[in-house]
Amino acid sequence: MQGEGRPGPDRLLHQVQGEEKPPAGRGRLKIFFGYAAGVGKTCAMLSAAHAAQKSGVDVVAGHIDPHGRPAVLALLEGLEQLPPLAPVGQGAALREFDLDAALARRPALILVDELAHANAAGCRHRKRYQDVETLLRAGVDVYTTVSVQHLESLSDVVASITGAAVQERVPDSVFDSADQVELIDIEPEELIARLGEGKSAAAGQAKRALSAFLTREDLTALREIARRRTADRVNRIAEREKHGKGDRSEEHILICLSGAPSNASVIRAAARMAGAFHGSLTALFVETPDAAGLEEGSGEQLRKNLRLAEQLGARIATVYGENVAQQIADYARESGVSKIVLGRSAPGRRGVLARRSLAQQLAARAPGLDVCIIPDGQSPRPPRRHGRERPAWSAADLLRSAGILAVTSLLALLFRQWGFTEANIVTLYILGVLFISMCTHSWAYGAISAAAGVLIFNYLFTEPLLTLKFNDKSYYVTFVVMFLASFLTGTLTMRVRRQARQAASKAYRTEILLETSQKLQHSETEEQIFTEMGGQLLRLVHRPVLLYPVQEGVVGEPAAFLPPGVQPPADGWDTAEERAVAAWVAKNNKHAGATTDTLPGARCLYLAVRGRDAVFAVAGLALGGEPLDIFERSLMIAMLGEFGLAVEKQRANEEKRRFAVEAEQERLRADLLRAISHDLRTPLTSISGNAGILMANGKVLDEKKRQRLYADIYDDSMWLINLVENLLAVTRIENGAMSIQTEPELVNDVVDEALAHTGRKLGEHRLALDLPDELLMARMDARLIVQVLVNLVDNAVKYTPPGSTITVSARRDGPMVRIEVADDGPGVPDEAKERLFEMFYTAQGKRGDGRRGLGLGLPLCRSIVSAHGGVISVRDNRPAGTVFSFTLKAEEVTCHEQTADPDR
Repeated sequence: MQGEGRPGPDRLLHQVQGEEKPPAGRGRLKIFFGYAAGVGKTCAMLSAAHAAQKSGVDVVAGHIDPHGRPAVLALLEGLEQLPPLAPVGQGAALREFDLDAALARRPALILVDELAHANAAGCRHRKRYQDVETLLRAGVDVYTTVSVQHLESLSDVVASITGAAVQERVPDSVFDSADQVELIDIEPEELIARLGEGKSAAAGQAKRALSAFLTREDLTALREIARRRTADRVNRIAEREKHGKGDRSEEHILICLSGAPSNASVIRAAARMAGAFHGSLTALFVETPDAAGLEEGSGEQLRKNLRLAEQLGARIATVYGENVAQQIADYARESGVSKIVLGRSAPGRRGVLARRSLAQQLAARAPGLDVCIIPDGQSPRPPRRHGRERPAWSAADLLRSAGILAVTSLLALLFRQWGFTEANIVTLYILGVLFISMCTHSWAYGAISAAAGVLIFNYLFTEPLLTLKFNDKSYYVTFVVMFLASFLTGTLTMRVRRQARQAASKAYRTEILLETSQKLQHSETEEQIFTEMGGQLLRLVHRPVLLYPVQEGVVGEPAAFLPPGVQPPADGWDTAEERAVAAWVAKNNKHAGATTDTLPGARCLYLAVRGRDAVFAVAGLALGGEPLDIFERSLMIAMLGEFGLAVEKQRANEEKRRFAVEAEQERLRADLLRAISHDLRTPLTSISGNAGILMANGKVLDEKKRQRLYADIYDDSMWLINLVENLLAVTRIENGAMSIQTEPELVNDVVDEALAHTGRKLGEHRLALDLPDELLMARMDARLIVQVLVNLVDNAVKYTPPGSTITVSARRDGPMVRIEVADDGPGVPDEAKERLFEMFYTAQGKRGDGRRGLGLGLPLCRSIVSAHGGVISVRDNRPAGTVFSFTLKAEEVTCHEQTADPDR
């Protein structure tokens, strides 16, 4: 069911589809910057828009709120204005900027006033600057306005001057990344006069502003801040151009995150310091055993501070430990931190038991670091922890505590009857409190049990018995020592239990991260990578996980991973609305969905799985209204980073393999063309030349010369025919197009058939047959094996001189039949034996006819023999020559076969 003000599936799809065809480049952003409202930012923006329109630029006023100002209304004349948007459920009076209409209109330049404005519920984004970023990504130029008090890093400085905090703020990164910033500057006296005359705002607003904080001194201070911030932006641009995009500064600023409201001002101060030093900024959160017990308000404030640090460009890091100062010092040393920025701690106890502040502890543990203390004007109370203030009561724990105390008292009574001293009985009660602390889930049970143990001891074991009175005053010390020992023992036990739970949780999460890295490294396909990653994310967050693959910017079907016992909603997780949010994340390479400022009405939180240059997947997490804690979030982002690298590596390997195959095909094609251009031209030239001689001089040539020319033409033609047959056969076998039909065949018959098809040059050699078993049979496709034998015999003929001996033999070799073709020619070099069966490879030995082959015959033989399940090989003949041998599956001779084929 859609929530109130939540965009429907059709609208979300329309929003995303409206951005599917952006222009080639990114739009340019120009900010008209001022130190206060009323300096003339909007008028300057409209004047610049008119100038652009006169030069032929398509200009549209996207959202301008004139506030009844005549000058603004006059400048709006002549400009096309987009109708405002009335968000669903917000009333007819509320008007917002219509981003979808702007994307549909897609002008060259659009005017969007008040960049820091917070959109109403029901809009696509929570902040107007996010609408502007969407327009820029769509290739639309934007003119906008902003005042100095709306910059995130300066909001607390301005608030200290004016006394009024600004709620609508813009990240400094938006301001610094603008293509142009124009400072609109007038004298403070002139601004005060404008406000007094009502030219810049309503008369009532002007009077309130003047009476509240717009004094000449305040305006002068704001003007100086705005000028300095504009100059800082110019310096930062010059620094980037000088050193490139990488940060070459050695300054590394560290800020510590907490759930205190004052932590936001500390983060802003650290960001300003990092900008001034052109250094890097890291926000560190130390997770202690009590971190899970933060109040709900403090936890929400911690998440706000985390988002603020991210907006100001900080890198988020999380460590775990009991000693906060030690963890910060260790991290600072390992990460090369040069300065640590802290807020001023609330004053603690004084005297002998005074506890040192965090700054003092850091100074002691890391004396080489600069520790900067930021004053805290709010002085809030420290975050309360449920573990101390609100113990969780349960009937089971109460029964356990009462039972252990009862058993302890019974044992104590037995000890007294057996003659044990009171010291032994006191120790027994301390042991009972220790057991209670181990078996219950709150420190309160141990504290109450310690007090109850003292009372029971007084009631049962001090004179007078069975009363709470005692005669001996020394029992005061006994009771105090007994209570303190019991209380401290129980407290330490509970602390050890909390630390053990936190250590186990940290070890579990770290194990998941390490295991994720190992599993991703061993995954061989992209499908395996997605499966392993989904399982690991599910183990980490224990919530439904959706993984959308992204190919060339298109979001595919998701893989869903659900915890045991969790059922998807009736319409499923992958609704049209949710898919639209995932598509937005894939396109814009940013997070969106639940708990974010972009499309917050979605069911899931969607995060982009990034590589170096693109988005490879989108991960969706069904939060169910419970945001992730900082440690889970940082660990999940690290895992998604590993995920992105693994997918990028897998796709790069696939691309590399594809390029390798293409390169190999190109090499084979080049070899074939080179062979055709050289080796085919030789026989064709010989054929045409001999034919020409016969045509021109056939009558004058004697019969012997004519026969020699006829023989040469025949030999060259047969060579071409065999070449084409081999080439076609290799192609059919490699493509799997040749069908092989094996039957039992007599080897002698196949050898005779092959020798009958060899070239006439075989007559120039001595042929020997070694076929001792006339009934030797093998399973084969006779037509193809004949071609193998023809190629091997022709190969022996071509590479041996006339008069050499060629021997064809066949015999049984276990379950196989081995057929060999041997010669006593010059042989094959050892370095060539390994490559003889490669396509287009020819040995460098001189052929008998002086013609170089294409290197197709032997690869064809290997393909045919392999298709028959045999093996072909080459070895040296003794004392000289070469032996080619191949094997086929033997077939037994039966009487039925002999009778059915009597000619064999």
